[in-house]
Parts: sequence; C-alpha cells; structure tokens
Amino acid sequence: MDPFVRINFLGAAGVVTGSKFLLETSEKNILIDCGMFQGLKELRELNWSPLPVNVKAIDVVLLTHGHLDHVGYLPRLVKQGFTGKILGTAPTLAIAEIILKDSAKIHEEEAKKANKENYSKHNPALPFYTKFEAEKTIKQFQVEMPDKWIQLSANIAFRFQYNGHIIGATFIELDINEKRFVFSGDIGRANDYLLDNPKKPEWADFLFIESTYGNKLHPDDDIEAILSQMISETIQKKGNLIIPSFAVERLQTLMYVLWKLYKKNKIPNIPIFIDSPMGNNVLEVFNRFPKWHKLSQADYNAMCNHINIIQSYKETWDTIDDTRSKIIIAGSGMVTGGRVLTYLQQLIDVASTTVLLVGYQAEGTRGRQLQEGVHEVRFFGKYYPVKATIKSIESLSAHADQNDLLDWMSNIKNIPENVYLIHGESTALDAFRVKIEDTYNWQVTIPKLTDVEKVMI
Repeated sequence: MDPFVRINFLGAAGVVTGSKFLLETSEKNILIDCGMFQGLKELRELNWSPLPVNVKAIDVVLLTHGHLDHVGYLPRLVKQGFTGKILGTAPTLAIAEIILKDSAKIHEEEAKKANKENYSKHNPALPFYTKFEAEKTIKQFQVEMPDKWIQLSANIAFRFQYNGHIIGATFIELDINEKRFVFSGDIGRANDYLLDNPKKPEWADFLFIESTYGNKLHPDDDIEAILSQMISETIQKKGNLIIPSFAVERLQTLMYVLWKLYKKNKIPNIPIFIDSPMGNNVLEVFNRFPKWHKLSQADYNAMCNHINIIQSYKETWDTIDDTRSKIIIAGSGMVTGGRVLTYLQQLIDVASTTVLLVGYQAEGTRGRQLQEGVHEVRFFGKYYPVKATIKSIESLSAHADQNDLLDWMSNIKNIPENVYLIHGESTALDAFRVKIEDTYNWQVTIPKLTDVEKVMI
C-alpha cells in the first residue's frame, strides 16, 4: 500500500453543512458522508456543481447519520457515476431513505410551482433530483452493524460507534495501514430525552471533529417550565404556537416533552398538531428500532395517541382554519421549506402568533432571519410582515456544545497527529481551535472548502 492518504474536504469545511470528505488511497477511495449545502445562496448554488473529483473512482460511501446535510447529495453522486455501496446503520439508512424520498418530492413540487408561477430565474426550473433518482440511489444502500470492524480491503477497515444525536447516528473509526482516522459526524448530548449518551473514541491519529457549537455552551434552561409558560401565554392570547422543527429527532423529542407535560398536569389539553409527512415516517423508524432509543413501547403508543398527526394537505388547511388555540409542529427546522411555510404564510402577520425556533439556524436561512429580528420574510416569491412573537430555545439542540465536545475527546489515549475542525462557522471554529490547544495541547487545523491534504500513514 502507498504510504499516504489524500484527504479532500468537499463540504462542511469552513461551513456547517454539505458534509463530504473523500479519502483517496492506493487500495480504496472512501467518501465519508454525502450531504447537501444549506443556508447561504452561494453555498446552495454549490449543490448544482459536479464534485471536483473523479466520482466514478469512489469505491464506497460511509454515512455517519441520516440528516439531509450528510446524505442529501447522494442522488447527485449517483448521477455523476458513483456505482458503489452506501453503508450505514439500519436506522441511518431508514432515515436516509425517508429524507431522500421526501426531498425529491419537495424538489419536484417546488420546480413545478416555480414554473407555473414563473418566479424562478431558470427556465425551466428543474428539481435538484427526482423521485426516480432517489429510488435508484436507495438500491445501493447496505446495512452494517455498529461496533463491528468491517474489512474494506487488505489494509483498510472501519466500524460505526453509537453517537447519540439522532436515531442511528454514529462516529466512524477508519483504520488505514494501522493509522486511525476518526470522523465524529454530529455528536449528541448527554442525558438526552430519547437517546443514550454518545460513546467516545479511545484512539485517533487523525481526528475530524464537528464544531457547530465549538464556541458556545447550551443554556441550562428548564425546557418544561419555558414551554409551559409559552403555552399558557398562547392560550391567553387566543393564538397559535408554531414550532418549525427538524423531522428527525427534534420533532419526536417535542412530542415526548409535550405529552410528558400534559401527563404531569403542567399544561392543559391544548390541541397539538404534527404536520410533517417525513416526521410521521421517522416516528415509524422509532417503532422499528426500539434498541436505538429509550422510549418504551407503552410510552411511544401513549405519546402518539395524544397528538393529532396530520395526514393530508387538506388537513393542513383545516388546522389553519381551526379557531382554537393550538400548538403546530411542522417541518422544516430552519424554515427553509416544508409544511411550516404554509402556516407561517397565513399566520406570521398575526400578533397573537408565537413562533418558537428550537434548533440551530444556519446563516442564510429564514430561521436565522427570524431569529435576528427581520421585519418581513419572503415565502413563495412574496414578502409577509412579521407581527408574530419570535422566540428561540437552544437547550433542545441535538448537538454537543463546547464542553460536550471536549468531553467526547477526553478518552483518547494518544496525541493525534492532527485534529481537523469541521462543521462550523468561522467564529465557532476559531474559538474551538484555541480551546483544544489550551486544553490538550494538540495540533489543530481548520480546513477550507476544496482543500486537499496529503498525510503519511
């Protein structure tokens, strides 16, 4: 085997989204994650460009987890000539299948709407990928077990290790010629409502660690008290509480917390509507893989029975027309698309509406705009005044904060040759670099998009 590895930083380098890391070796070319860029327009436009590598030479894709910014580029990869296997844990591939099918449907619907209403600069507007292309990609999925070393070639093996964050999520240990490359993926938090604590790596010659909250500590909020108060205010105002939510994990956590509050008599029996076709499908993944989360079957059933799960677009409009005070949880979490746009289009200019943002809002998203206090917001080619009250809670984030990240690294017995900070905005990356150097005295690198690094093994 040649004594070096070429690392191509094709995404999530200097930015949070678009996770893609290609390792080229003389035995195998391995792509870690294959996500879409989200947020700023210049990043989203990168999604439409072919990758600056020989896609046909990639042998295998390893997925840390099923979020869109880790799997959403897969159909484009296949379109560019990738024919190998896409490996992940069973829940990860189940989530990825849901996300790819749902995204393809949204891409097709948005292209159709843009062409019909003539608000796209492109003529005709095209879907990023189609349902047919998503189905073709899913045929290349192959389930692998966690904690088990899988041999890819004579000198290359990998294993998936449980990482919290969302159901099925792992970090990846990749041994190449006796050097260990560790890719953190997205790291979960301790004492999560639904998931066990992440495992920790014990050896890393080259560590690639996410830095989304590398400069922050999550506030130690009393989530249940905050939600109880917000729901009480919503009822007093005779308004609606709209919660844009990520369909994977966040939505199920919110369901669980709200059900728990009702069960403890901390909130009245206010109607709760879940409007996320993808979220409904993810609920079924929880049902299928009970060993991957902490919910008992009885709690799962009771939680689902307590909440109104919307099944059709007609029911969406029935919910909007419903004059009762209510809680509406709808995708997407950064207000970039999905059913939540329909609710906000109708209700964001109503003073009795409260919009609660419950996760990371990337630069360039409507969620970030709302968080920063814009006076108007654009949906479907038109501007709407923001008269609703906008609130946000960081404590429900599924991402590790700075202390969690440092703790996750604390079991590593050796001194890594290099630590690469990925999945972060520039301020978070730089603050986390300083913190790692002060805490561990390890060498830290902040790669940029399209950087290529050659390391000896």
